[in-house]
Amino acid sequence: MSKLLLTGFEPFHTHPDNPSARAAAALDRLEVGHMRVVSALLPVEPHSAGVALEALLEQHQPGAVLLTGLAAGRPQVTLERVALNVMDFNIPDNAGNTYRDAPAHAHADAPPAYLSTLPLRPILGAWQAAGIPGHISNTAGLYVCNFVMYRARHWLTQRGLSDVPCGFLHLPANPAVALAVPEDRPPLPYLPQEEITRAVRVAAEVVGEGSRTQK
Repeated sequence: MSKLLLTGFEPFHTHPDNPSARAAAALDRLEVGHMRVVSALLPVEPHSAGVALEALLEQHQPGAVLLTGLAAGRPQVTLERVALNVMDFNIPDNAGNTYRDAPAHAHADAPPAYLSTLPLRPILGAWQAAGIPGHISNTAGLYVCNFVMYRARHWLTQRGLSDVPCGFLHLPANPAVALAVPEDRPPLPYLPQEEITRAVRVAAEVVGEGSRTQK
């Protein structure tokens, strides 16, 4: 059975929790179409995240890749259309580093950007049918989320696997993240963790069912 690699991130910055990590853990080993979910947690530091991600891709040779992360402040789940070959951090990563105008991949053959190869419109339609508000975003930011989407697409493309469904899903805050906001800061929109996990599951099911129809 083919594998769907599902990744989340560890907590970072001032956030005590990360809904992407919880969703990935909850969905590990789920069967979707002709695929089985294999979940993993990535560090919020680009170099170690890149090493870990490429090791996972090499180990599992997945038939699809669904990368997820927290976008605190966004009110709903969002599919990212594009990843840029740029790192420009507004906050430090978990190693305390901040990058400005740096490439996500410095090799000469690395293009300026990669588009998602996930079935964006079918996932969006499935969310709507399931009563889950969501939309397609045209910016994944320039933090570690954008970095891993770019690196995953580049790794696959360099190996002749550019048709493998691969992209990024940003998640809103869960209650634990929202509750940690200081009283002097604006409140964060949030969703229950169960609803966030359901959104990720629906996206994985669309990708998995797509694999079934391609058999």
